[in-house]
Amino acid sequence: MSPTEKLAPGAPPAADFIPLVVPEIRGNEWKYVKECLDTNWVSSVGSYVDRFEKTVADRVGAKYAIATVNGTAALHIALMLAGVEANDEVLVSSLTFIAPANAIRYVGAWPVFIDAEPKYWQMDPQAVVDFIENGCRRDGTSLWNRRTGRRVRAILPVHILGHPVDLDPIIEVAARYSLPVIEDATEGLGARYRSKSLGSIGNIGCFSFNGNKIITTGGGGMLVTSDPELAARARYLTTQAKDDPIEYVHNAIGYNYRLTNVLAAMGCAQMEQLDDFISAKRQIAKRYQDALASLPGITLPQEADFAFSTFWMYTVLVDEEKAGVGSRALMKQLDAKKIQTRPLWQPIHRSPAHKESGNVACPVADRLCQQALSLPSSVGLTEAAQASVIDAITGQIPTPTNGTSPSRGARPESRASAPSVRR
Repeated sequence: MSPTEKLAPGAPPAADFIPLVVPEIRGNEWKYVKECLDTNWVSSVGSYVDRFEKTVADRVGAKYAIATVNGTAALHIALMLAGVEANDEVLVSSLTFIAPANAIRYVGAWPVFIDAEPKYWQMDPQAVVDFIENGCRRDGTSLWNRRTGRRVRAILPVHILGHPVDLDPIIEVAARYSLPVIEDATEGLGARYRSKSLGSIGNIGCFSFNGNKIITTGGGGMLVTSDPELAARARYLTTQAKDDPIEYVHNAIGYNYRLTNVLAAMGCAQMEQLDDFISAKRQIAKRYQDALASLPGITLPQEADFAFSTFWMYTVLVDEEKAGVGSRALMKQLDAKKIQTRPLWQPIHRSPAHKESGNVACPVADRLCQQALSLPSSVGLTEAAQASVIDAITGQIPTPTNGTSPSRGARPESRASAPSVRR
């Protein structure tokens, strides 16, 4: 069966199919979920919700965590907490899944798309600084986009693929202009920036626990902050803004965004295994790096000196001219061998859904989208299955036999080519 064929609902994948990334359920998930079912604590109130929130807050290094129904809900509430209003603007990564840009539109604001930087593929901090310093004007306590005349209200960097954005320049310019920073750390749980956990560095951090994330609750998300007022407001808004839960009095528009106890129970079990999952991801990255480093036209992901990456999704760039095959053609060739891969997302500045936000040039994001291909990266990926992936790729892009190193653009740094697991 081809990975592109649809399975019947509930049907398992073929035994010889290597998926891109699937959940790893091997700990106390069954035990904790069964406890919820046995005790009837299955809805949005229960001990596992509180426990999951505390576990994530402690791991991230934030004082408070508020569980939500998904990561997009966490982003929506975070933007409201940051004071983003209709017709405001929020700077956001263009190279990311569409959710943060959608959440910006939920509050009636407009995304300003920031290009990626070419080395680590994250939001370009210099582009953020340049836009704020040269593309905006300050009027009293507010910052205004010179071109659109809209107020710039917040910055939303998205840490993609398990690697952090270089946050220091962004945090510095944000502080200078009183702009809240909301970290979308959905793909960065367990990753660190200068020894600080992602999600704890800005004013608010947001996570998703969708089925393909490093830990999963099936769905679910989390908002974290160390500001007690923001945390209280987040809890209020995510629980339908109840001012009197007995008489059902509501003084504000709230949202039914709470996570259920059953899913939180699964999250608690998954968090118990987070370090093992990260170790597995980094070992998978090391094997890919060791095996693919000599292939012409293949650029491997790097790990910055300021970063501890979880390598959540191992993604390579395929230069068609040098490799003799493009990323989409390679994807189809691997698909034929029952190996699932995928490109990165369409950069959001190219999305028809956000065409009204205005076209901006993001050439690095465009190139990365064209060349990127994510390889199987499940925590449970066996060495044998990974060897099959590697063999399939090297069969399409043979290593040069003349003893010379191909010119392939940026090579991984020495410690990125053999990432060690640091705790």
